[in-house]
Amino acid sequence: MRLTLAFLTALLFATDSAQAIDYPHQTAEPQKSGWPLSDEELAYVLKPEHERRPGRESNKHLPKLWPQVPSAGHFGGDAWLKLHEAHVKTVQANPGPLDVLLVGDSITIQWGGSWKKHFPTLKAVNIGIGGDKTQNVLWRLDHGGVEGLQPKAIVLMIGNNNMFFTPETGIEAAALGIQMCVKNLREKFPDAAIIVAKILLAHAPSHRFYEDIKLTNAALDPLKLDSDKNVFVFDLWSDFTNADGTIKKDLFTPDNIHLSPAGYAVYAERLKPVLKAANP
Repeated sequence: MRLTLAFLTALLFATDSAQAIDYPHQTAEPQKSGWPLSDEELAYVLKPEHERRPGRESNKHLPKLWPQVPSAGHFGGDAWLKLHEAHVKTVQANPGPLDVLLVGDSITIQWGGSWKKHFPTLKAVNIGIGGDKTQNVLWRLDHGGVEGLQPKAIVLMIGNNNMFFTPETGIEAAALGIQMCVKNLREKFPDAAIIVAKILLAHAPSHRFYEDIKLTNAALDPLKLDSDKNVFVFDLWSDFTNADGTIKKDLFTPDNIHLSPAGYAVYAERLKPVLKAANP
């Protein structure tokens, strides 16, 4: 009996480790997918993220691959993992049909009460985590972050935090990271509409973040994400800027990054027709 159980356990982990997504690099991560985490995987993801980057296992510096290869986030200790675990519990408590799945970073998770105000009739699950980059979203999608859900539509906004690393990764890599998130979501949800919101601007013209966000959004266009008839790409840039390119201060919090309630109201009004088009 013990041998049988051991065999089944090994088979289960082997199945969980199989990946349908063809990532451009395989790290030394022991458990590539599935939840809960094995002890070996837990020890691995609790290492600082820079110790787990693609290439680190062979002592190579491969920054262009960072945004496209799954990597658990890290705030120090297990703080980031606890946030992911909380989302997994929410997902497990809401299996089956769902109107909207919200995927992203702090701008997504901070929808909060604004979502309920502007979309009171839609059943939604929000799995945003502040500070997340594309590679962190990929890891969460592969490790129980959406398992069992059946969303009609998915709203993805990610990439802002990848701007911290564009001096190393380059702009194209950040755009390819967003594309990889779309590929992952499409593989997991072949029938769902995927709404890709381009990265919201931050700071001011001439600030590196502002300029790199603008370049990354432009780099998404030749990738033609919406060649999939069920992928919708929309750009909020003009709604959040003045004629001279400066941000509309009332739509942002004082950090010039995150949105105020007025900003979420604008986001919601732009999103409503896209959601309607995605699910006529």
